Amino acid sequence: MVLDISESETIEAVDALEEFHLVDRVNGSENLDGMCDQGPWWRTVHPHMAAAHMAGAESRLRRQLYELNTRRDSLTALASAYPAGAHREAQPPGALEVVDSLEDVITLIEQASAECTQEMITCQPGGGRPPAELEQAVDRDTALLARGVRMRTLYQHSARRHAPTQAYVDRITPAGAQVRTMTDLLGRLVAFDRRIAFVPHHQRRGGAVVLRSPAAVAYLCDAFDRAWDHATPFCGAERTKVAVDDLRQGILRLLSKGLKDEVIARRLGISLRTCRKHIADLFQELHAESRFQAGYLAATRDLLGETAR
Repeated sequence: MVLDISESETIEAVDALEEFHLVDRVNGSENLDGMCDQGPWWRTVHPHMAAAHMAGAESRLRRQLYELNTRRDSLTALASAYPAGAHREAQPPGALEVVDSLEDVITLIEQASAECTQEMITCQPGGGRPPAELEQAVDRDTALLARGVRMRTLYQHSARRHAPTQAYVDRITPAGAQVRTMTDLLGRLVAFDRRIAFVPHHQRRGGAVVLRSPAAVAYLCDAFDRAWDHATPFCGAERTKVAVDDLRQGILRLLSKGLKDEVIARRLGISLRTCRKHIADLFQELHAESRFQAGYLAATRDLLGETAR
């Protein structure tokens, strides 16, 4: 019999029949005419036989599945006796240290500062720092800069109006420090050489969590770098105007979210009185009579987007 199909179609059809066990390959057997056939040939298989063959395969699969489940149960039982955390990547000693005392935190920061050789980054939300703290930082920071350490600090825009912070910046920038500001910050952070980082304790005032895990420190430093790229340099009247515009835009953005004055002031590091003055000015400029209306008008005028730099 001659079939009106191509060779590739024939091969595809035979493969499909073989998959369902409806044909069987025969090697070196006699053909239908009783002649010896040197090459392999195919013979058809009754569907009942094909079904029986598949039933056997199904039985073997069930047996294999049972064996796999048995092994999984054994491994689960073994896991309970395995040392906790032994499968994790080894961390350096003291990868995470909780320090409750402010004095101890200061001691550890001074030690890390003395050992720092390449870079120090700091993120200081909440407006200007206390004058006494800034005065202590001047000596430490100028000593770092004198050793060739790169220093970058992020403040919120409100720090531009803080006289002690202005004086601090005026003293360290000539030595090579870089200071920038932005509306909102990711949180308080001090990191040295991208190997050790200090973040605030979430419950103990003045306490800190000291991170030495390479992955955790790298994550925090990368977040700082992204914020730094969008911040405004702390210098010049023109830059200050940009910062004020960013601050007012931040107030508008938080107003549009329905936040209260107290929350907005805390988020942006400004006093409640200053915050309410900005809000009153914005209401007047937008001709708005309510917070909802102010947010709506700001959105329609595209005043909530990122300020181009």
